[in-house]
Amino acid sequence: MKYAFFKGKIVPFAEAKISIMTHAFNYGTAVFEGIRAYWNQEQQQMYVLKNREHYERLQKSASAIKIKLAYSLEDMCRFTLELCKKNGYQEDIYIRPIAYKSQEKIGLGLTGIEDDFCIFVSPFGAYLDITKGIRVGISSWRRISDQSLPQGAKITGAYINSSLAKAEALEKGFDEAILLSPDGTVAEGSGENLYMVKNGELITPPLKEIILPGITRIAIMELAKQELGINTTERFIAKEELFSADELFFCGTGAQISPIIEVDKRKIKDGRVGPITKQLQDIYFKATRGDNPKYKSWVTPVY
Repeated sequence: MKYAFFKGKIVPFAEAKISIMTHAFNYGTAVFEGIRAYWNQEQQQMYVLKNREHYERLQKSASAIKIKLAYSLEDMCRFTLELCKKNGYQEDIYIRPIAYKSQEKIGLGLTGIEDDFCIFVSPFGAYLDITKGIRVGISSWRRISDQSLPQGAKITGAYINSSLAKAEALEKGFDEAILLSPDGTVAEGSGENLYMVKNGELITPPLKEIILPGITRIAIMELAKQELGINTTERFIAKEELFSADELFFCGTGAQISPIIEVDKRKIKDGRVGPITKQLQDIYFKATRGDNPKYKSWVTPVY
């Protein structure tokens, strides 16, 4: 990591520091986004995936916890491109914008506390095994309900829930966890949306199931319909359904499209990456790397 956007300008990464007394550090009063940018070796170009959509969601998240952004949507998109170009990476990267309560202040609350915004980028490959598939366990932790935190907002403090589920999964020898909602139906992974393929149908939990309104989740719906002729059904999924699924996969900025081959040590179908998941992977990566002009609107060139 070479440079970051901090205090309104691009600075050397080592200078982008906050105090240990910062409100967001003490109380989790920050919101964030995860944005991928893909390097296309043949084109010698970096493409930022759905830049604007991520910042539109950041604006909504910030509003949910009373953070006033000093910059417009266009400003934040532009800062991101400038920062990516300044860092000069020629490999896949991860972009992390954060809007946070920046005041050095002890005391709970959200109003009357100073806000700020920063961005950093980092080289970033596959977060999970997208080729052979992953083994997941159903977590004993439940997804936080919308009566506890604003639904759909990416709040830093809320991710202790996902971290607990992930830690539990790793301790049990799994790669990742599936979180159930408070009523016991399937919600999502610990940071990823879930898709199930059953009898040729694509199924995913509905937004009212207290899941993150994933940007990749919507992209999968579009690709499945446009490229494979498969519509997506949004409905509640009982955990028992997972074991009889033809295919399962996580999707998200970090997870990309990660096939699930086992749940609670029980194989999904034949325990291999399913054909629909594989097709979606191939289509998705061509789109994200700028190799499919049909999805040109998804990506923004850096160089």
